[in-house]
Amino acid sequence: ILDFRRVPPVAGRLVNMTSEIRDVTRDKKLWRTFFISPANNVCFYGECSYYCSTEHALCGKPDQIEGSLAAFLPDLNLAKRKTWRNPWRRSYHKRKKAEWEVDPDYCDEVKQTPPYDRGTRLLDIMDMTIFDFLMGNMDRHHYETFEKFGNDTFIIHLDNGRGFGKHSHDELSILVPLSQCCRVKKSTYLRLQLLAKEEYQLSSLMEESLLRDRLSPILIQPHLLAMDRRLRLVLQVLAGCIEKEGYNNVVEEDLSGDTATHRGPGHR
Repeated sequence: ILDFRRVPPVAGRLVNMTSEIRDVTRDKKLWRTFFISPANNVCFYGECSYYCSTEHALCGKPDQIEGSLAAFLPDLNLAKRKTWRNPWRRSYHKRKKAEWEVDPDYCDEVKQTPPYDRGTRLLDIMDMTIFDFLMGNMDRHHYETFEKFGNDTFIIHLDNGRGFGKHSHDELSILVPLSQCCRVKKSTYLRLQLLAKEEYQLSSLMEESLLRDRLSPILIQPHLLAMDRRLRLVLQVLAGCIEKEGYNNVVEEDLSGDTATHRGPGHR
């Protein structure tokens, strides 16, 4: 819908944890994390550096669980990925604030730092910022790219699991990169304006796109309406930027070449 095409295709599925995961996995470490809960449900917690414990286990009813399955990216042996620290990463500390939280001119520093000092990387970060704000995802501490293309590549939007948490709260701090940098691609700006129109309303298109999913409905109505509300907030930030710095200093032309890839929001 946003025409970013940065997230691997994902589909909702009802999974049998016993027959489709535990009994077929060849990963012994994963297999060892399965257990039966006091309520007689099948659970597992996997393996990771933090949060992987019985306290944070995933449990079925008794072994059926709803989940999202993502298309595999190419194997790392074929297409290595590089992990980048998000310049607007949260401090994840109760008392210590991140630099961007205390320095309103922080973006000026980022603009002078590779890979943000040339190419489209900074503008890609702005796209990712908008993407995260619309779904309320505060957890974008890192992002990934394909290593082969160096800095001349796009951002892969992986790990969006913290999205769509509180529909009643708009976390404005997610928008700080946009408000500090005041930069956006023209294609993104035009798409956002289009999705704010009643005939192409973001919430309606989102609801329609999710109807085919096997776990439909995916989002309750308050989440859909929250996206429309947040979209208006993004446009307000950009309007303030344009008023302060001028249209040509905010909106970056990226449509001068082949525009055929920028399909309409109704494209399936």
